[in-house]
Amino acid sequence: MKKSPLPVQTIRGSDKQVCGKEGLVKLLRWHFGYADFRGTQLDAIQAVLSGRDCFCLMPTGAGKSMCYQIPALAKPGIVLVVSPLIALMENQVMALKEKGIAAEYLSSTQTSDVKNKIHEDLDSGKPSVRLLYVTPELISTLGFMSKLTKIYTRGLLNLIAIDEAHCISSWGHDFRPSYRKLSSLRSRLPNVPILALTATAVPKVQQDVMESLCLQNPLVLKSSFNRPNIYYEVRYKDLLVDAYADLSDLLKSYGDVCGIVYCLERTTCDDLSAHLSKSGISCAAYHAGLNNKVRTSVLDNWISSKIQVVVATVAFGMGIDRKDVRIVCHFNIPKSMEAFYQESGRAGRDQLPSRSLLYYGMDDRKRMEFILSNAKNKLPSLGSQEDLPKKSLTDFTQMVEYCEGSRCRRKKILESFGEQVPASLCRKSCDACKHPNLVAKYLEELTTTCAVRQKSSFSRIFISSSSDMIDGEQSSEFWNRDDDTSGSDEDISDSDDATEVVKSLAKSKLPSKSGLNEKIELLQRAEERYYQNNFSNRKVDKLDKNVISETLRESSKQRLLNALKQAQQRLGNFKLEVEVSACFLENECYKKYGRTGKSFYYSQVASTVRWLSTTNSSELTNRLGITANAQSEDVASKAEPPTTPLLSLDQGPTESTSKDLNGRARTESSACTSPIQSASSSAKLPEIPSFSNFVSSRKAIDNRSNTSQKHSPKRVQKNLEKRMRLQ
Repeated sequence: MKKSPLPVQTIRGSDKQVCGKEGLVKLLRWHFGYADFRGTQLDAIQAVLSGRDCFCLMPTGAGKSMCYQIPALAKPGIVLVVSPLIALMENQVMALKEKGIAAEYLSSTQTSDVKNKIHEDLDSGKPSVRLLYVTPELISTLGFMSKLTKIYTRGLLNLIAIDEAHCISSWGHDFRPSYRKLSSLRSRLPNVPILALTATAVPKVQQDVMESLCLQNPLVLKSSFNRPNIYYEVRYKDLLVDAYADLSDLLKSYGDVCGIVYCLERTTCDDLSAHLSKSGISCAAYHAGLNNKVRTSVLDNWISSKIQVVVATVAFGMGIDRKDVRIVCHFNIPKSMEAFYQESGRAGRDQLPSRSLLYYGMDDRKRMEFILSNAKNKLPSLGSQEDLPKKSLTDFTQMVEYCEGSRCRRKKILESFGEQVPASLCRKSCDACKHPNLVAKYLEELTTTCAVRQKSSFSRIFISSSSDMIDGEQSSEFWNRDDDTSGSDEDISDSDDATEVVKSLAKSKLPSKSGLNEKIELLQRAEERYYQNNFSNRKVDKLDKNVISETLRESSKQRLLNALKQAQQRLGNFKLEVEVSACFLENECYKKYGRTGKSFYYSQVASTVRWLSTTNSSELTNRLGITANAQSEDVASKAEPPTTPLLSLDQGPTESTSKDLNGRARTESSACTSPIQSASSSAKLPEIPSFSNFVSSRKAIDNRSNTSQKHSPKRVQKNLEKRMRLQ
């Protein structure tokens, strides 16, 4: 049963009088079921109801939305809420309607009929809507600003609430140029109080937000950033055999609980989601590469507890009203402490014990440093942003120190936001305080591992937009230098000499400068001894490293299967046998690059996935159908010899070479033929000639051709004319 708003007269005195605490608490209990306000909520509500600007800094889960939802109920008129994400607006409006509160949102995803009804209500003499959610892009349009001005002149605009206000600052971790245009609201809509809300803003960003929004004598409310119910932990990918398996085991140990896993790239989301699903964990991927229907379905299933875990990019979860998230995992290092705090803070909003886990890897660090160093070319040409790449790297350095430091992680987070607290505040609620000796040991191992890697290979991966852990190795869809070098990361670490060196380095307590030089000399001697003893096995190791394992092939098939399902939905349930098609496309990639190693193979798979995300039905049919027809024609010709022997020959050397490379026979391509192929499997294929027979047959054909041309009438006539000209 929907609740109707309490009569305004019973809560407020005269029209000029601001609601008192008793009346506001009644509204809170009636509509939201809470006994009392938390933190600085009441101060913010009373400030904006009195017409004063307010800057409110609250940690994630502290109830920022209550600061503008209660004023919308306490005073007749409209509260305008500016929100950065459509999914956030949809979720909050749906929750408010369930509580009987008149709320609407305007976005590009709505139909014309829905938009027209909202506009008609706004133009009416007494609008029924109390909260109107809009995007900053809509406010910047002339049409909507003119409608907003009319509402203001009629005295119906009570408050402008700007959620995620840090987005307006070019120094913030999530700057959005569209937010900059909100600075005109003060001049166009004077005397309307502005409420700026954020959960993540360092002191410099706080000042920039207040100046950009032209807040006049604002009430500044700041809450502590401490989240005492969250346990913080860092695990090191370089010390794990398989990070995918480690995360899978951790989620299984938690049982059927709600979780979010954040990844840097879309392809990592897809691959990790597939791995977790195979491990029996109910999960789904969520990122901008999926269409709206799929994203909405994933979000609804997660909110309704139909799926347990969402593997997503960083945009997921902002403002989502799911309080029982027990674990938030970052599979890649975030770009700043603000981003990490906001995302990890989506755990435990019900104040119950929760966990934040970050997987830190040196390759992830290098990749993020590369992205931030080259971000200047992608930024808008604003004068204040010339130093942003340097600032971004400084912010990222804080995250690196958080991961590589042995001090209390909670204290490090709070200090980055300018909050000084004693280390005793943590009470062993982070791994560095609970297991200090173990963390110190891991950091020593990480240091020596990185030193060994730096000596054995200058750079593992030049550039990568997708990386995955498969068979305990780091794979990339781009070029991997290690695939062509004779040494590998395992070369030194697996030797007896290197084991002794690592132990001696861990125990040594030499001064930093001299100790480093001596460590490098020890590593160099260990490397020389290793190469002398194991030089004969280099080529074998290189071949083994380039082998395309069955696990990699299965993972690629799953990735293509997901891409085909998305393409099928995008094309309007296009009839297609997705499993057979995925098998066929993977086999096509394996045929083309099976001999060259996994880097080229993985790149071809990634290229096919990107093609599936943009192709149309005719192109998809042609790619599958043409190949099928070609195969059908080959099968149908039982006794007829091939007109071009080279086409049949392509399959022979490829198969034999792959046997030499992998040490086992290739998987027969007949198991993954085209889904449109209709030829009978019992049809007999033409015999494939050997290479010597093929060369002999070509020579015979060339000789016959030359002889026939030499004795042809035209050829004789031309020779006669040449002789006559010479004479």
